[in-house]
Parts: sequence; C-alpha cells; structure tokens
Amino acid sequence: MPPNTEAKPAEPGIVQANRAVRHRFPFDDDQDFEDARRGFMGTAQESVVGDAQGRMVWDLDAYGFLAQDCPDTANPSLWRQSRLCSDHGLFEVTEGIYQVRGFDLSNMTLVEGEHGVFVIDPLLCAETAAAGLALYRAHRGDRPVTGVLYTHSHADHFGGVRGVVSEEEVAGGLPIFAPHGFLEHAVSENVYAGTAMARRAAYMYGAALPKGERGQIGAGLGQTVSTGVVGLIPPTVDISRTGQTETVDGIRMVFQLTPGTEAPAELNLHFPDHAALCMAENATHNLHNLLTLRGAQVRDPRVWAHYLTEAIDLFADATDVAFASHHWPVWGRDRVVTLLSEQRDLYAYLHDQTVRMLNQGLTPLEIAERITMPPALEKAWHTHGYYGSVNHNVKAVYQRYLGWFDGNPAHLWEHPPVESARRYVEFMGGAEEVLRRARESYADGDFRWVAQVVNHVVFADPDNAEARALQADALEQLGYGSENGTWRNFYLMGALELRHGSVGTPTETSSPDLLAALTLEQIFDALAIRVDGPRSWDADITVRWVLTDGEPVTLRLRNGVLTHFIGWRATAGEPNVEITLAESDLRALLFGAVPLADLAARHAVEVKGDTTKLTALLGHLGEPDPDFTIVTP
Repeated sequence: MPPNTEAKPAEPGIVQANRAVRHRFPFDDDQDFEDARRGFMGTAQESVVGDAQGRMVWDLDAYGFLAQDCPDTANPSLWRQSRLCSDHGLFEVTEGIYQVRGFDLSNMTLVEGEHGVFVIDPLLCAETAAAGLALYRAHRGDRPVTGVLYTHSHADHFGGVRGVVSEEEVAGGLPIFAPHGFLEHAVSENVYAGTAMARRAAYMYGAALPKGERGQIGAGLGQTVSTGVVGLIPPTVDISRTGQTETVDGIRMVFQLTPGTEAPAELNLHFPDHAALCMAENATHNLHNLLTLRGAQVRDPRVWAHYLTEAIDLFADATDVAFASHHWPVWGRDRVVTLLSEQRDLYAYLHDQTVRMLNQGLTPLEIAERITMPPALEKAWHTHGYYGSVNHNVKAVYQRYLGWFDGNPAHLWEHPPVESARRYVEFMGGAEEVLRRARESYADGDFRWVAQVVNHVVFADPDNAEARALQADALEQLGYGSENGTWRNFYLMGALELRHGSVGTPTETSSPDLLAALTLEQIFDALAIRVDGPRSWDADITVRWVLTDGEPVTLRLRNGVLTHFIGWRATAGEPNVEITLAESDLRALLFGAVPLADLAARHAVEVKGDTTKLTALLGHLGEPDPDFTIVTP
C-alpha cells in the first residue's frame, strides 16, 4: 500500500505543546487588535486581484479561516499574529496619512499633499499596488501621485511601482526617493544569487501551500508574497545623509539613514507636520531576521540597535504615531518610545549575549539552545519570533563574527550530505533499522530527532517511499508546533515536496526591470558567476565590445575565470573578436533577447575577427536551476 500523502492531524505531543502556549502568554491583551483595526475605512469589493491574463496574484479572502478559534495544528501565538496580519483594507494612520494593508506581504503608505498623494513602498507587484491605489482613491478621491519613496532595497517595497506611476511620469519630473546605495543592492540581491533565493523563498513564504489550518497560515511579517509582475523604476533622488530634508507637494520629510539594519540600504523618515514617524522595516511587530531563511547578507544587530536609539533621540519628542512598512501603527508618544526601546533591546541582547557566549567557546548550536530572552521582552508580543527567530538569529550573529566553522576540526572536512547519509545509515544498521527506531521516536513525540535522523535515509536512498513519508510526517508536526511563520512554511513545504515533488518557484523577483537596472559592471559580474569552471579550464578567449556610446569593454575567459576590463587597457590583451555596437544592443545580446546575426543583419553592429570565439565563450556559461531540490538530494 503506498504511503498516505494527505496532511495529517496534530500528534498528542504537539497538541499539548500548543495548548500550553495559551497559558504562557497574555492572550487577553487585545491592544494589537484595537490598533490593527483603528482607522479602518473599507476594503475592496472584489476579493481577487488578477493579472492581465486573468491569473490570480492575490486573494483577499484566502485567510478568512483565521477568524475561527486556533486549531491544534497551529501554534496559538502564530495564529494570533496571522489573524492580525490578514486584516485588509484602507486605514487612516493620522490626518493625511493612510495605509493599504493586507494587499501583499508589505504595506503601502499614502501621504496626502497639496495637490496629490505621495506613495511610500508600492508593494511587491504592479497588480496589488494598482489595486491598493484604486482602493485609496475610492475613499479619498482621484488624487494624482506626486512622488514615490522606496524605504529600502527589498523587492516587496519597490516591485509594484509600475502599478502607481509610469516611466513617462518619472521622466517628466515625478521624483522617486531612495536611500543611498539602493539601486546597487536592489538589483544585485535579486540577480547574483536570485535563483537560489527565489527557490528558497518558495519554502519561506509557502506561497504554493494550501491555505488552511494544516497548511499556510502566514509568514509572521505578513501573510505571503503576491505572484504578479515585479518591476523597478530607478530612483531619481538620493537620500545620502541623516538629517536630510525634502519637500514634495508640500509634504515635509526628515530622513534618517540606517544602512546595515534590515537591509543594506534603508532609511526611516519623520513627517514633522503630522508628528508621524515611518520606521520602514526597522521596528515591526515581530523579531525580524538577522539572516533570512531564503538567504541574504547577514545583518548587523549592533548597528540595528544603534539606529533605533538614534531614532528615539531624533524623533520621539515630536512623534504621536509610529508606523512601518509591515503590520499596524502604534499611537501615543510613550507607546512609541516603548516599542522602539524594546525593539532596540531585542537586537542588542541577541548580539551581546551571542558574542559573550562565543567568546566562552560555545558553538552556534549550543548558543541557540542556551540563550534565554529577558522576561520583559518575552512578554511583549512584538518581540516574538514570528518571522526571524531567536534560534536562527543567534546563528547569524555567530556567522557574522566567526563564519561557518565552529572550531571543531571534526567539522572541518565532513563528507557532503549524500556520502554522509550513506555512511550514517550503514553504521546505524541499514535503512529498515533506522526507520524502525525513527517510528518509535515519532510515537514518543520526538519529531525533531526523527527529522534529523530520517533525513539520512532520504539522502542515502531518495526513492525510499517509507523514509520520505515518515520524514514528511515529522516535518509536518514540527510545522504545526512552530510559532515562527517562516519555520512553519519551511517544514510544511518540505512535507509537501516529499509527498508530491517539487513545486518550483512561485514568485520570481529577477524581472526585466531589475536586469535593465544592472550596470554593465554588474552584468559582467553576473555572467562571471555562470561560467562552468571545469569545462573552461583550457579556454583562452578574448572578446572586445567597442561601445558607440560608452567606453570599450574587454572580456577574457582564462583559467575558468571571466574577467572584464573597462576602457582601453593594454593588460586586457588583443581580442579574438571585436564588436562595435550600442550599449542597448550589447544588453539585448547578453540577455539573449537578440542574436548577434540579427544585429549584424540590420547593420547595428560592426564585427572584426572570429565570431565563433564569442559563440564559444557564451557556450561556457551555464544556466541556474530555479527548481533545484531541497529536501532530497
């Protein structure tokens, strides 16, 4: 009989643990629910946001099931957070400032000016951003957009820009503000390692999981990611220093740069005429990630804490409401200071205690198990690990200072997963014996151990149906018990793919707009990481691009490395082929949009030398795999 591939109920140990959560935290505290509903003005009449082809990219009603009592298959704390995040509609933050919430993973903020409306963080995709703007206009009138601000370099804060403004409007003078370094980080993050990040983000946000009590219930920071068209219009105004002031459509703004916090390029901003403070993603209603499960550069909690202290010093005395690009606002100066102070202490404590313990010789796994958060922080709902977690943030701090190696030479040269798995399974008496013992551990409720040990059987023998089924069951139970939304999604996605195979990558952020925003240097860097090194060891190819509207660029493939030289440089060597063309044609050629022969046919290029060398060079580039396996070898 084949294994059952349906989602299972919660096991007794998980049921008991989830019910214990109800007695651990103050579930009778309704302040967050009051704040999340305050200023509600209405929501969209149509629950489904679709794209131009009629495909659904967002469903406002998908999380209606969260209105019921928390079932045994979910951690009650995460259920509470997801219920709060699932509220959708237009909300008044204070007079003249509004937020569209629940239309995507992030919020879109709209600030009314003298003639129009200023848009902050236009969501992840054009479709949800357009729907959000339409909702605002339905309640506040058909005001034109007079400016846009990207608070930081993550796609859910700029990807929907084409849903609120056009490139022609920006070319005509409509300003787009962003923190210094925004464009470099926005495009590099989503291109260099974009394929791997997007695949892992499928696990992190669980967009392919069924919504429901045994499936996806949220991601802690928001519900999930939309699946529409991600775009980018480059910013036109650079925010380069703290204290910089700008006025758009009569709206006065004072900026605080916060690089290295939640994003490499990020800012907070204050509206002095509204006594309102936008904290971007630096102070939200959860513990954030110091290293996201999808992968990113490790963030610096020491700097993060410093900038939160600075925000209090700069703005608290003139702030009556603080809001962010996720979750709901907080009103009242005392409450604003409490929120920012506790968030500051949260990141500072994680940093300081992790560094203290690593200096005592503890490893990341040991620190993650030993660290205990202060009671005053643990009882505050906004410090809970719904998105980041204490456990994986501790490991991120360790990685930032000491890297992947814990100092034990036994871990210096371990076998890779498949080879280790085969040896482990053989040592443990074979697959049948491992599974027999693992089933006993499962019955005892030790799902964490089952997942760890059965993983060896799956990697030693990925076709072992019993192992895959037991591993899926164990991951599912771990998901049911997790307070962290992204952990739950990772566990349940692992179970889903073990049972049904890969679902691929639902949301792609490496869009044509992002590719177009790459500098030529970034394009050649992106090509270099696609070179198949071993196949290229013996290649020695030099191609020179003579740009009619820029400096020449020489590419040389040698020793499996693709090096680029900008300008006329003797060290670049003599080319095997020299091609004269415009930069736009070079981009089209490198992105595969137009073959060289087509460009030559319309006399857009001039070629000297052996064109087969260009073909040979491009032939050494491999393609990334957006559907690579994660829970199987």
